Amino acid sequence: MGVNRVETLAKRTKLHYGWIVVLVTFFTLIVSAGIRSVPSIFMLPFEKEFGWGRADVSSVVSINIFLYGLMGPFSAALMERFGTRRVVLISLICIAASLSLTPMITALWQFDLLWGVVVGLGTGSLANVLGITIANRWFAQNKGVVVGILTASAATGQLLFLPLLAKITVDVGWRYAIYTAIAVIAVLIPVVAIWMRNHPYDIGVAPYGSDQVVKPAVFKGNLFMTPLLTLRDASKNKAFWLLAGTFFFCGFSTNGLIGTHLIPACGDFGIPEVTAAGLLALMGIFDLVGTTMSGWLTDRFDGRWLLFWYYGLRGISLIFLPEALGLGYTELLIFAVFYGLDWIATVPPTVKIASDVFGKEKAGMVFGWIVVAHQLGASFAAYEAGLLRDLLGSYSLPFLMAGFVCMIAAIMAVRIGRTGTAARAL
Repeated sequence: MGVNRVETLAKRTKLHYGWIVVLVTFFTLIVSAGIRSVPSIFMLPFEKEFGWGRADVSSVVSINIFLYGLMGPFSAALMERFGTRRVVLISLICIAASLSLTPMITALWQFDLLWGVVVGLGTGSLANVLGITIANRWFAQNKGVVVGILTASAATGQLLFLPLLAKITVDVGWRYAIYTAIAVIAVLIPVVAIWMRNHPYDIGVAPYGSDQVVKPAVFKGNLFMTPLLTLRDASKNKAFWLLAGTFFFCGFSTNGLIGTHLIPACGDFGIPEVTAAGLLALMGIFDLVGTTMSGWLTDRFDGRWLLFWYYGLRGISLIFLPEALGLGYTELLIFAVFYGLDWIATVPPTVKIASDVFGKEKAGMVFGWIVVAHQLGASFAAYEAGLLRDLLGSYSLPFLMAGFVCMIAAIMAVRIGRTGTAARAL
């Protein structure tokens, strides 16, 4: 009955139901991103309670990030075959089960299994591929803006979750932070079950910006082989390798490094966890603005040059970070604002280029493989930064390395061939 009321309201107010699906997806991705950011809060408490070093906890994050990325192209195939609502619900249930067992862990391998494997695979099904699938199915216009909004939800998840969970962890312990996350998922599951829809055709409407109600094509491929065959075809194109390469460096310089290690890096300078989590939350606010604006710009300008400026400016901010940590709160605030605007602004132009080169039908799976490269970079950075911190006693070298690889990514971006010409190669 709730669904019928919402659909009726949408028709009466002339609100396209695609925006309701975007809203549900936005909150789903917020929760997923918030949960994925939790290990950065637990790094210091686990060090005290279990005696696990930074590299130990970083290894769990590394596994999580890798599987999160690897799941992307297969998640796209699952959504084509079974529908987005069913895939999202199963993923949320798996994440909730893993979280429910986490307070009972006593050994590192258990944390590896629950957070590295189960949460990694579960959140991987709720990754950027979900946002792209929603944008391609429900919108014929404003796709860049929709992708920007849904991509920004990852940073918004940090905005909502990190300060709250950090405060709970400091005041009453990390286990209560887990219980809070479980409660949020328990609320989200019925919301998805009631209001999520797989395709505009399900409710007899055309995609936003179109007047044609089109029945979705039946998925005929193999759930395992289709993503692999898509990778084989895409890998023949130079644009794929350049996009994957820039995204490798993107992951290396964002969630793998800053998302995982900024809080413990602040701890090395005596900055409290809650304050450090607040810095990440501030980045989330500005990333919501920056990534949404990036989607608007992507609909209007050459994505290659947008990527050039995004990676170049990010590199400058990371080279500045070691100095900012030593100078004080004002300098860190400047870094948080500057870096936050650019955190994942790279996603909308990367998606647009991939869609133009490989076609709308293949875009989800192709971008899924590009995200694999992103998560490989993030996975490597998460472990490498923790290891170098244990060996050198400082995060300065990892931050500087990330800044310089962003400069390389900026150069790679402008070498991508103009879009719209490579689709024939497939």
